[in-house]
Amino acid sequence: MNIYFLRHGIAANAEEIAADGERPLTAKGIKRMRKAARGIRRLGLNFDAILTSPLARARQTADIVAEALGLQAHVSVAESLQPGNSVEELLSSLGDYESREHLLLVGHEPLLSDTATFLLTGKKTLTLDLGFKKGALCRIEIDSLPPREPATLHYLLAPKQLRLVGARGGN
Repeated sequence: MNIYFLRHGIAANAEEIAADGERPLTAKGIKRMRKAARGIRRLGLNFDAILTSPLARARQTADIVAEALGLQAHVSVAESLQPGNSVEELLSSLGDYESREHLLLVGHEPLLSDTATFLLTGKKTLTLDLGFKKGALCRIEIDSLPPREPATLHYLLAPKQLRLVGARGGN
């Protein structure tokens, strides 16, 4: 199974919006995510399911990617992807998706990095600085859920790299 981790795009400042869960992507965040989504499409990625945090900025990010790939019907909200949840909560919630080959998770830091670190090392106490910038995409291959062996990191693409891939060749 390939699990893809996508951090949400650039969002409004917390001071500007009363509730953290309602913080939307900024105009710049939307523009950059659309370019990154074109990059994801140009890479030929296709997802069996797209799970997103219920927070507005993550949902908007998931919707932008789904629209670019024609996968709007594949988007589902996963409460386990919201900030404050644990790696264990997130991984246990993925049980219904273990038969899927390509699963995209759209969420927040530090949960994405913590989950990726656990999958790669098998350790809950070790933290790797993976540099999940807003709009970054990571692909990790695991043998099963829960994983029996450490996972394989295939790539971690910076948002700028995704945008550059999307800009090549137009459309």
